[in-house]
Amino acid sequence: MTPASSFHLIGLIGAGIAGSLSPVLHEREAAAQGLRYAYRTLDIDELGLAPGDAGQLARDAVRLGYTGLNVTHPCKQAVITGLDALSDDARELGAVNTVTVRHDAAHDVGSRQGDRLTGRNTDHTGFRAALAEGLPGAALGTVVLVGAGGAGSAVARALLDAGARRLLVADADASRAQQLAARLGPHPGPAAHPSRVSAVVLEDVPARIAEADGVVNATPIGMVGHPGTPFDASVLTSRHWLADVVYRPLETQLVKAALAAGCRVLDGGWMAVSQAADSFELFTGLPADRSRMRAHFLELAASAAGKDLS
Repeated sequence: MTPASSFHLIGLIGAGIAGSLSPVLHEREAAAQGLRYAYRTLDIDELGLAPGDAGQLARDAVRLGYTGLNVTHPCKQAVITGLDALSDDARELGAVNTVTVRHDAAHDVGSRQGDRLTGRNTDHTGFRAALAEGLPGAALGTVVLVGAGGAGSAVARALLDAGARRLLVADADASRAQQLAARLGPHPGPAAHPSRVSAVVLEDVPARIAEADGVVNATPIGMVGHPGTPFDASVLTSRHWLADVVYRPLETQLVKAALAAGCRVLDGGWMAVSQAADSFELFTGLPADRSRMRAHFLELAASAAGKDLS
């Protein structure tokens, strides 16, 4: 674990991330704890790189002094090629959003060649914590998950760990949904009862929602630059709960439709804060004040929304 007194230089690898709230969110929490902490974006678009270059970019960043990395779309799977190890959940999900760095002082003293990069997944732990805190007691008999990419994989694992008995996964790429369902397969829930995970075609989502307790959007649809909803939101009723992983804007078109239908709603800010707090703790070895981070996030999101509208 990195000593708290060290200087923390953290990077975010992804594409189109100039508007990310992560840098300020991390730096504010670090400042509140008296830490020397800087957070920078490493945008592959600006660097002229492809998603497949993410693994080498991670290694290059650490060689240049970065002490930890976050990873976002579209690099969560591609970054794995540059890592030395994976946590169990990252290996199962095939997706990484946090990279921790350990330097072996006994190896290649005086260089960065002894750095060991480990990929982890705080999207998974973050959504599970967000669900418990933001939607306590949510029914988990049948849940429809739209989106089977890196975020969708993490959400699926979190839902199963939380006790979902039946998980229906859909994606615009049907094969990706099928692969996720096959990878998770029979999954022992908290009471050791296996959960059922099945892939469904995107066109069937409205009909499947009719028989579900809750719905999660784990696609980019609804975020700034990607307007709309991932399915016909008119099928939502007051007996459903809805979660969205998109946090910019905080009130996506889907969230607005769900609120209008009387649904209990978990906006994307809950997961954003929870996964950021988990990453912060991995980077620093110190507990994050999650309530403070949530308050900072809401302030930042409100400010960002004003800029988006101007």
